[in-house]
Amino acid sequence: MPAQHEEDKMALLERHDTGAVARLTLNNPDKLNPLSDAMLAALQEEFGRLAGDASIRAITLGGAGKAFCAGHDLKEMTAGRQAEDGGKAYFKDLFNRCARMMMTIQKLPQPVIAQPHGIATAAGCQLVAACDMAVAAEGTRFGVNGVNIGLFCSTPMVALSRNIPRKKAFEMLTTGQFISAEKAEELGLVNKVVPHADLDAAALELAELVASKLGAAVKVGKEAFYNQIQMPVAEAYDYAGDVMAQNMLYRDTEEGIAAFLEKRPPDWKQ
Repeated sequence: MPAQHEEDKMALLERHDTGAVARLTLNNPDKLNPLSDAMLAALQEEFGRLAGDASIRAITLGGAGKAFCAGHDLKEMTAGRQAEDGGKAYFKDLFNRCARMMMTIQKLPQPVIAQPHGIATAAGCQLVAACDMAVAAEGTRFGVNGVNIGLFCSTPMVALSRNIPRKKAFEMLTTGQFISAEKAEELGLVNKVVPHADLDAAALELAELVASKLGAAVKVGKEAFYNQIQMPVAEAYDYAGDVMAQNMLYRDTEEGIAAFLEKRPPDWKQ
């Protein structure tokens, strides 16, 4: 079920499906699409729907207005300090919910492609890093700049340090300095950079290419990718070999190989 019905033009998270691609848009442009309590809940709910939607094979995630995402809602966080404990319980719960949402992205059967533009800062940069791939608009700036206001970006650090080289991640975290879209591509935070006018089309093109593959194979491959990357090499090979052996037993994999050998399009059922 889409996050936005046609009559609901003010949904915090919009969803429009294009064939087998679900196109999500953070839709709070006046505040630069922060990961507020409501936005985190909307993302978590929609990802829950998508996890069980076999008709969707790829997902794009963009932001409305002049920026992708400026991170957490600082006014909302400040209000949380009014609790008797100074906000300790609220902050812990907030960061736990945010981490859960980020990890949900990697657990989805469908690849998720971020399409940042403008800025992607703090938890917004974390969101880009948590996605499986990213296509950025020229001029986009990326930063984990919480240190500039006295808050080290410890949770964004988790995703960022798993995307880019260690020393560059540490530099970004400790200086609060931004990097360009081109530098983000060089470091591996994004896959490619395109003119802003081409951003939607480029992200959709990549998503449609992924969606054209055998969904069952991409699903098992995505899960295996994140599992093996945390293992020692020998263990990873043993695990990946088992995954491939099971994949070879799929009816549609047998059909795909036969179609390749016979030089014809595959007749996939899934």
